Amino acid sequence: MDISAVLAVVGSYLLGSVDFAVIVARSRGVDIHQVGSGNPGASNVLRTLGRGPAAMVLVGDALKGVMAAMIGWIAAGDEILPNSSVALAAGLAAVLGHCYPLYHRFRGGKGVATTAGVLTFVVPVAALVLAAVWVVVVRLTRVASIGSLTVVALAVPLAWWRGLRPPSVWWLVAILALVVFRHRGNIRRMISGSERKVPT
Repeated sequence: MDISAVLAVVGSYLLGSVDFAVIVARSRGVDIHQVGSGNPGASNVLRTLGRGPAAMVLVGDALKGVMAAMIGWIAAGDEILPNSSVALAAGLAAVLGHCYPLYHRFRGGKGVATTAGVLTFVVPVAALVLAAVWVVVVRLTRVASIGSLTVVALAVPLAWWRGLRPPSVWWLVAILALVVFRHRGNIRRMISGSERKVPT
C-alpha cells in the first residue's frame, strides 16, 4: 500500500471508532453498556430504547462502512469496483474500529451494520439481497444474531456472484471472520437456548 492507502485505512479505523449506539443512548441519558445485553449496537438499542433510536444507530453505523470503503476506493486511484482491495481494507479498518473503538476504551459492537455499509458500497446488489435475508430471518426467529450469522454465511458467495475476486475477496473474508468472532458469546447462547430476542 502507498501512503494514501495507509492514511485511508488509519482514517477509516478512527471513523469506525465513532460509536453511534453510545452517542444516541447518551443523548437520552442512558449508558448503553449498562442496559440490556450491554452491547453498544443497534439490536441492544432496539431492545432498550425503541425503534427510533435503533434506526438512528443502524444508519449511522452503516454509513461508517460506506464512507470508509469510499475513502479507500478514492485513495486507490484507478481501481474499479468491486475489486478494490484498498476499499475493502479500509472497510475492515472501519469494522475493527467499530468493534474495538479507540474513543470508547475498545468496548464496541459486533460490526454487522458497518459491514453492511462496506458491502453496500462495494457490491450493492449483493448487499440488498443480504439485507432482505436478514429481515426475513429475524422476523421468523426474532433473534438478530441468527440473522447476522446467516448473512455472514451468504456474503462471500453473493459477493463472488457480483464479481468480487481475490485478493479483494480475502479482505471480505477477514471482515466476516471478525464479525463471527464478535458473535462468539451469541453463538454460545444460541446453543444453550438463552439468546435474547428482539421485540416484535
